[in-house]
Amino acid sequence: MISMQQIQERRRDELLRRQLGPQLLAAMADPMITDILINEDGRVWFEAHGKGMFEAGFSMPASQVESLIGTVAAALGTVADADHPIVEGELQIDRIRFEGFVPPVVRRPCVAMRKPAQVLYALDDYVRGGIITEGQAGIFREAIDRRENIVIGGGTGSGKTTLGGALINEIGTRSDPNERYVIIEDTLEIQCRAQNVVQLHTAEAADLTRLVRATMRLRPDRIIIGEVRGAEALGLLKAWATGHPGGVTTVHANSARAVLTRLSSLVREAGVPPQPELIAETIKLIAFIVRTASGGRRVTELVRVEGYDSREGFKLERLEVNA
Repeated sequence: MISMQQIQERRRDELLRRQLGPQLLAAMADPMITDILINEDGRVWFEAHGKGMFEAGFSMPASQVESLIGTVAAALGTVADADHPIVEGELQIDRIRFEGFVPPVVRRPCVAMRKPAQVLYALDDYVRGGIITEGQAGIFREAIDRRENIVIGGGTGSGKTTLGGALINEIGTRSDPNERYVIIEDTLEIQCRAQNVVQLHTAEAADLTRLVRATMRLRPDRIIIGEVRGAEALGLLKAWATGHPGGVTTVHANSARAVLTRLSSLVREAGVPPQPELIAETIKLIAFIVRTASGGRRVTELVRVEGYDSREGFKLERLEVNA
């Protein structure tokens, strides 16, 4: 027997697919396309691996975009109106991350959709693609073997999460297969082939800080956060420093050194003084990745954190490698 809830979900899915239309559905199914953007003027833009951002060649009327946002809001148990002008969540279709905006925060409705990684890359794939060098791959592997905590910094769309997934894949191939992984994200993007894994994602009643705290009861060997962006940074650092090394996370930043400044700011959001000594003790390797003008990616910095001095600040060793 099909339950009423299943019937309603099926109807919502059919309505959502009609409002998206065949062109957007085709883009969602295209493994090369990573982002789908609908601007206020209705023009649609795509971003694709190796191509960067480009105009899709078609537009959507504001009424269709508004209906799309409303349908997604209903599926997420909320509404889209002047009092709730931002709708964000995960679509049932392929776990796509959805951000919708309606007036008054925009003049006309607009949408941004980010697809999770379709392929689980390995470090060797990054070397072949010219994103990292053989030397950098070796440094990553040495850090993994030493169970060092790795932070990936970069801007929006730079490929931080996908690189994080590649490192997690490498951890899985080089570590005890019985190790237990707990992965925490806002939306489920990271693919993990580990046998013993729990993936958590935030909800209205459980933000990242709450999930990090609860993670300690799940008996993790490795704790991974898709992106640190708030007070949860303190909980993660404490967990990594007290018997759970060998984790990976990402941070929005403009350079490898700025990753540490950003973490210091996020720790203060927990209502405590700066913790530079804890950061220097816990974070051992920082990778900084950028999106190039051609739409590709490149790891431009790989640095080791050697410690912290109250007069000189963080001590960093830039790891120079040969291509």
